[in-house]
Amino acid sequence: MLATLVIGLREGLEAALIVGMIAAFLRRNGQPLKPMWLGVGAAVLLSALVGITLELISAALPQQQQEAMETVIGAVAVVIVTFMILWMSKNSRSMKSTLEAHAGSALKGGSVFALAGMAFLAVLREGIETAVFMVAAFQSSLNPLSAGLGALLGLAIASGVGFLLFRGAIKLNLAKFFKATGVFLVFVAAGLVMKSLRTAHEAGWINIGQDITVNLAWLAPNGSARAAILTGVFGIPNDPRVVELLGWALYLIPMLAFILWPRTWRPSAASLPRLQFIAAGTLTVAALVLVLAAPVAIPSAPSATSTTPLRSSAGQPAGSLRLAPGDGKTLVVTSADGTEASYELTSHGTESHAGRTATVSTAAASNATEAEPAKVSADMLSELNGGRMPVGISPAKNPGPFAASWNHKGSITVWLVNHQVIDAVNTQGATLTLSGGGLATSRTIAVAGEGGWHVPEKHVTAAVTELSSFESAAAENVLWSRYLPAVFLVAALMLLVTARRNRRQLLITAPSP
Repeated sequence: MLATLVIGLREGLEAALIVGMIAAFLRRNGQPLKPMWLGVGAAVLLSALVGITLELISAALPQQQQEAMETVIGAVAVVIVTFMILWMSKNSRSMKSTLEAHAGSALKGGSVFALAGMAFLAVLREGIETAVFMVAAFQSSLNPLSAGLGALLGLAIASGVGFLLFRGAIKLNLAKFFKATGVFLVFVAAGLVMKSLRTAHEAGWINIGQDITVNLAWLAPNGSARAAILTGVFGIPNDPRVVELLGWALYLIPMLAFILWPRTWRPSAASLPRLQFIAAGTLTVAALVLVLAAPVAIPSAPSATSTTPLRSSAGQPAGSLRLAPGDGKTLVVTSADGTEASYELTSHGTESHAGRTATVSTAAASNATEAEPAKVSADMLSELNGGRMPVGISPAKNPGPFAASWNHKGSITVWLVNHQVIDAVNTQGATLTLSGGGLATSRTIAVAGEGGWHVPEKHVTAAVTELSSFESAAAENVLWSRYLPAVFLVAALMLLVTARRNRRQLLITAPSP
């Protein structure tokens, strides 16, 4: 609520000041205010439609597209509030004279539509800024109803203050007001940067820098008033990620320095280009240092051909498996006695397995390597059936031996992540058809686990952990060695262009000798 209240108050008061200046100028010149109010009403209506349209479009999209839409809206809101703060800092002193000049031009032309259009454009800019920023704040708010009430209250207070200022009933130090609200909005916008980076990750756009930096649950537990302030107002989650914290700091620090830096400490026009060149050079050096120093402490990538231990259905060691070098489509299984067997894998798409999105591949399980006995005694049958005779077969009535016909079935399933085996299972079993030995008719029984095996759960967990650690470290390296240096280089280029422009202006305005 506090964030939307301040947004509504600041933007509403800025719009009220613009309308008040235009109204005062028109009244001094004996002109009616109706054209101005027509333009103001049209701008307010259109701004409200923009905000409602953005919210409806976002709500109608599927979840991932909603996250993408929220990212775009948040980024636009950050750009808008940044432009608003910079523009107000530069033009606040000349805003009144500029508006009066435009109004004077409209009066000279004698056009009612020109006056309405001037008021329309002046308020529309503030209105659309407010609409976009409000939508972003609503999406970041923990309580949309409270956020809406805050926005309405802020706009109502702004309208009242603007009216009193217009009537001369109160005086307000606008410089201090816009400075204080500007500092607050910078913190809100920095929170929107964090929120936008998170929704960009959820939309699948940003997958780097996702390690958790600190856990703030102790400071602002969910549902507490502190959580409402930290997350609902300033947009800081309980578990900020690396890229989110970097974005927050890279936006917050320069903007706060711009707003709070004392005017007496600001460099002169003559020294400003030199300082900008120095800052550009410093950022360039920092970018180069990151490029050279960042690729450190990255664990080795897991080998695609490393062996994976296997266990039988009874939990006994059953050998190992590995992918054959090359295309990674051949599985090599080594049994406990050292015998190797190769299986051609067929991919069947992806599925979630062990907390990862894995490629599922299968292969047909081969028949037993050893010849199965053609005759089975009663003792052998009991052993094959887990220590007891199958139902319907009695040692007294059916003493055996029995003629045995074997039929093997089953398949091998392998789960791969980035061509690394994280899990595998062999569901190979057999059916045994018995005849003779006292049986009136043939009987078929299942021999479970015959030749089957699986990867131990501990090894699956260890493989996923190792792979995730490597991917996280590699992603962090990309963040620090590519993206952050790119940000520094872009900032350096902007400073360089600005410095050249400022130096050129100094040369133009310098007095001739």
